Amino acid sequence: MHTLDLSRNLLQIPISLLPFFNLSKLKHLDCYENEIYADIDVPTLTPKFQLRTLALSGHGDGGVFPKFFYYQHKLEYVDMSNIKMKGEFPHWLIRNNTKLYALYLHNSSLSGPLQLPIHSHVYFSDLDISDNYFNGSIPTEIGVCFPSLNFLNLSGNGLTGGIPSSFGKMSQLTELDLSNNRLSGIIPQDLIVGCNSLGHLILSNNNLQGQIFPKQATCKELIRLLLDGNQFTGSIPYSISNCTMLKMLDLSYNRLFGSIPGWIGNINSLNILDLSENSFFGNLPSSFVPPWISEVYLSKNRLQGPLTNAFYGCSELKILDLSHNDFTKRIPEWIGNFSTLTYLLLGYNRLEGEIPIQLCHLFKLRLVDFSNNNLSGPVPPCISLRRYSDELYRRPPIGSMTQPLEVTTKNALRYFQGIILSLMSGLDLSCNNLTGEIPVEIGNLDKIQLLNLSHNKLTGLIPQSFSNLTQIESLDLSYNNLNGKIPQLTQLYSLAVFSVAHNNLSGKTPEMVAQFGTFENRSYEGNPFLCGPPLSKSCSSSSIMPRVSEEDRKDHKKDGGFIDMYAFYVSFMISYAIMLLTMAAVLYINPHWRRAWFYMIELSLSNFYYFLVDNIPFVFRCY
Repeated sequence: MHTLDLSRNLLQIPISLLPFFNLSKLKHLDCYENEIYADIDVPTLTPKFQLRTLALSGHGDGGVFPKFFYYQHKLEYVDMSNIKMKGEFPHWLIRNNTKLYALYLHNSSLSGPLQLPIHSHVYFSDLDISDNYFNGSIPTEIGVCFPSLNFLNLSGNGLTGGIPSSFGKMSQLTELDLSNNRLSGIIPQDLIVGCNSLGHLILSNNNLQGQIFPKQATCKELIRLLLDGNQFTGSIPYSISNCTMLKMLDLSYNRLFGSIPGWIGNINSLNILDLSENSFFGNLPSSFVPPWISEVYLSKNRLQGPLTNAFYGCSELKILDLSHNDFTKRIPEWIGNFSTLTYLLLGYNRLEGEIPIQLCHLFKLRLVDFSNNNLSGPVPPCISLRRYSDELYRRPPIGSMTQPLEVTTKNALRYFQGIILSLMSGLDLSCNNLTGEIPVEIGNLDKIQLLNLSHNKLTGLIPQSFSNLTQIESLDLSYNNLNGKIPQLTQLYSLAVFSVAHNNLSGKTPEMVAQFGTFENRSYEGNPFLCGPPLSKSCSSSSIMPRVSEEDRKDHKKDGGFIDMYAFYVSFMISYAIMLLTMAAVLYINPHWRRAWFYMIELSLSNFYYFLVDNIPFVFRCY
């Protein structure tokens, strides 16, 4: 038997592979996705097999690195990922197996410094030792030792020091992932110039600094460039424009500055652009992104001015995050042309005017954040929001994973991405100058988890239709001018945060049942005519406004209110006419008083004229 496949079972397999020692003809063993455990007592036996491929990736605690490997000399492929093992990197395994081309030890709990074999191995092409506990620096001779390496993943360790320039000798390298370490220094020029086949360069979350790319960089094969979470400075180098196949560019969380270049729009293959958390300033160039781009993240910069035509024609745009900048003027009406737009974040800017009605044409929206702007006018009643669960799940393509988005929910800032973000749905229009009543149609958004209309100038009643928001988790209507009673919302069982504070609401608070039993006084404070728990004011107290009976209400309506308005108007007009006639008669009879009256009027007009000249001179300016 040359091949044994035990993959995807519930078997318990010892890491020593002792049960297979007598299978002398065994060459290919696949134990993928089983439980691997450490032997209690391993006899000093020598296996009769000489394996070529071993897939032992699964889960469990394997103890020390298995000793049977010392007797293997024909290995070509080894995968022992996701098994807890003690020990250092088995460089001797590579040295003893000259035809080994792939070694995967991802998430294997290995530690210590990263040691490499002395001699060069021309067959070795794939090495993944990510998410372990390796420390120290990357060996400077790594490029000489593995000249034919095609895939290298050292991410998620504790590696320090600089990136060795010998990486430039790996002319066949297509993917390099050094992210989530503690590397420092600059990106060596030899890496960018020498690796002509490099398609994926991932250096995220290190302490790298200096310029991003040298001027000599070509990188025509580059597909993903992820340099986020470092300390790079300067502007975006023009050499990136040579990366004509680039699909994902992530330079977020750095110290980059300057204006955003318009030549980014020439990279037609670009699908994801993330420049957030930098110090970019100035206006956005007109049509500065390719027409087929789907995700743009520019939040937390110092960008300013109107949006004008920066994204005009981007028909495939799904995510647009421009929050935490200094954009002004109105939200462009052409935003209604983004038929695939899903997440729209424009919060924390200085946008003004009304919310464009064209927003109602976007039927794939899940999350809208216009908070902390100067928007005015009514809340559009036709906004449609949906959830990811409304659509058939489809795995995103490689290199097109959604970036984290900052969302204010449950009174806190949180970051969501991936599947968790896709389950989010909400509307945040807080901290604006919106007026009018809350549209009843908002209550039809029964799949949203977040609704924040606080700190506006909204009036009228809380719609009874809010009882339909069965999935809502955070509802904030505080700091408005809402009146009337709070509708029955106790059936909103997912509600975790609720506030109607500082309005003009009256009547009894919702019954303290289910989740409403957890809401404290601050959820209702600032409404002097509300009563009931958790407020200290009892609804039977004399301090509450007295109720008007239905009989009194009918009598009041019949009598026209407490004041006869018709009689009031007639008496006011007669009194005003008598006063004018009396003044005219006195001035006609007494000439001295008449001259004094007209002198006072003339003096008042002159004083008013010179007041205008002194204080508002532009009114009288000559042109």
